[in-house]
Amino acid sequence: MNISVHAEADLSAVTHNDLANAVRFLAVDAIEAAQSGHPGLPMGMADVATVLFSRFLKFDSAHPNWPDRDRFVLSAGHGSMLLYALLHLTGGDVSLDDIKAFRQWGSKTPGHPEYGHTPGVETTTGPLGQGIATAVGMALAERMANARHGDRLVDHFTYVIAGDGCLMEGISQEAISLAGHLGLGRLIVLFDDNGISIDGPTSLATSDDQLARCAASGWSVRRVDGHDPEAVAQAIAEERETAKPSLIACRTIIGYGAPDRQGTEKAHGAPLGTEQTAAARRNLGWDYQPFVVPIPVLKAWRMIGQRGQVDRLAWLDRYEDATPEQRDLFVAGKAAALPASYALAAAKLRERFAGERPKLATRQASQQVLDAITGTIPGLVGGSADLTHSNLTHAKAQAPVRSGKFAGDYIHYGIREHGMAAAMNGLALHGGFIPYGGTFLAFSDYSRPAIRLAALMRLRVIHVMTHDSIGLGEDGPTHQPVEHLAALRVIPNLLVFRPADAVETLEAWDCALAAEHRPSVLCLSRQALPTFRSDARGRNRVANGAYLVVSPDGGRDVTLIATGSEVSIALEAARLLATEHVRAAVVSAPCFALFEEQPDDYRAAVLGTAPRVGVEAAVAGDWHRWIGADGEFVGMRGFGASAPAPVLYREFGITSQSIAAAARRAIARNSQ
Repeated sequence: MNISVHAEADLSAVTHNDLANAVRFLAVDAIEAAQSGHPGLPMGMADVATVLFSRFLKFDSAHPNWPDRDRFVLSAGHGSMLLYALLHLTGGDVSLDDIKAFRQWGSKTPGHPEYGHTPGVETTTGPLGQGIATAVGMALAERMANARHGDRLVDHFTYVIAGDGCLMEGISQEAISLAGHLGLGRLIVLFDDNGISIDGPTSLATSDDQLARCAASGWSVRRVDGHDPEAVAQAIAEERETAKPSLIACRTIIGYGAPDRQGTEKAHGAPLGTEQTAAARRNLGWDYQPFVVPIPVLKAWRMIGQRGQVDRLAWLDRYEDATPEQRDLFVAGKAAALPASYALAAAKLRERFAGERPKLATRQASQQVLDAITGTIPGLVGGSADLTHSNLTHAKAQAPVRSGKFAGDYIHYGIREHGMAAAMNGLALHGGFIPYGGTFLAFSDYSRPAIRLAALMRLRVIHVMTHDSIGLGEDGPTHQPVEHLAALRVIPNLLVFRPADAVETLEAWDCALAAEHRPSVLCLSRQALPTFRSDARGRNRVANGAYLVVSPDGGRDVTLIATGSEVSIALEAARLLATEHVRAAVVSAPCFALFEEQPDDYRAAVLGTAPRVGVEAAVAGDWHRWIGADGEFVGMRGFGASAPAPVLYREFGITSQSIAAAARRAIARNSQ
């Protein structure tokens, strides 16, 4: 329904309750129509959300992506109909038909909010705790962008609605601690403090004092009646003036208005049913048919949706009044394409790597890449989960980000791998930054849920994961990843790179930075590896996913396919086989996902028709897709051990001799 807010209508009689009930019952009706969904949160938090959107949130429904808007994150994503109702009522790109098609194929209203699918959704939520942690990254991005561009271009808040479940999830503590440490005063969390979770009262599982917990981490905290709009408004207004992140615990009743469901777990995750829906309408004085919003109420909401137009136009004026240098810096930080200065710096480093052919760990090669390119990409911002000097993620020119000093470009995330990964998602979602962060590959399990969401949201986020195999040596099996490569490779839309030398490391970085709509994981070695590439000005071969390193004259008897540190061992095996007059081709396969995307004829030319041997210091995973059912795999079949790396490779049979023996077996089997 297209309604002009300037049309004649008596809006003076529209009350807060009218506005909130429009939100409540659009949600209830959509869930009833779908016979699926979560009515409890939209009914309980409608008052709080109405106050936020009608009095505080800076947004323009016609332009949901303008840079200086406030960000709103529904961390409790199961309550998605709260957000969809607000987007529809304020005039966003969510139609009444979309509301009626809640949770149905092809609609803009999926069961949980999805970034990139529904205009106005700032981040994908649903896995509890991810939203609040992502919002920390958004709030951090706002402060960092403000330090670069000033109040005239960057001056907004990040608001979150989070539930008991979000605060119970462990990631919330990582996020709360980091936000308090950094003093992110533009972050305001509205806690749906209803005391109910799926199993029943939250007292079944937790007795935490959430306000005391946040206060201990440096937050400003308070509690209000979530059904008292004036109390909520006063709390938000006062918390906007604090220099700390804020938690406002809004005491609410889940399923508010439904007499036999409210205040119980029965309101959480199932439609109310015909009788309870009708009773709720009577209780709250909403005497309208399903999906009907009276014209004065809808017009009032549409006026709320257009209120931010003044702010947006004023921002555009400030942008036009900025100096050309200021505008160029602002645009450069948000540009998707990489600047020419980056390409020049990368080409110069490639020439050096190819000429010198150094023997060094790929984590060291990665640091040299960062030293070369930092400063050429305005939005590149790094970090590590307290492993800076192991991950080698800090470039010489980078300055740390600290509370009150946000002009830096390196973040010390602390030992918070999961929180780091989610915060990096928030930095990317906010815009203006390409984040990368480091940890050990074995700890990718801690980061995995946020990596998965980055892949789902198609975000350019780069994870630098070092100590990528048993090659890390003496720290032993707790730190030696064996199943992690396979686990990461199965995540759709995620690029997993395992470069084999310095040149491949540079090319992997180039691929990751160029992937505007995909996250990447760079799996880097602790041990030194020889550089076998000497093509100083050749094309990026890592971009093909896999390629021939050695192609013997006269055809091939066997193909050895390896990744990372095992490519050099495969090359040794090929030389050993050559002494036996066995022609072995060697393929480096730094990225299975990119290889899969190559044309059939290219893949066929690389793999060849000879029997194949796969080599990787990890479990087989999906290797047989590339080596065939009859192929040989030289790798790990269990966990590692504590010993020097050369000893481990020998004891676990990942040697040139073992590869040569596997090649002989494959050839013999193929000739039968």
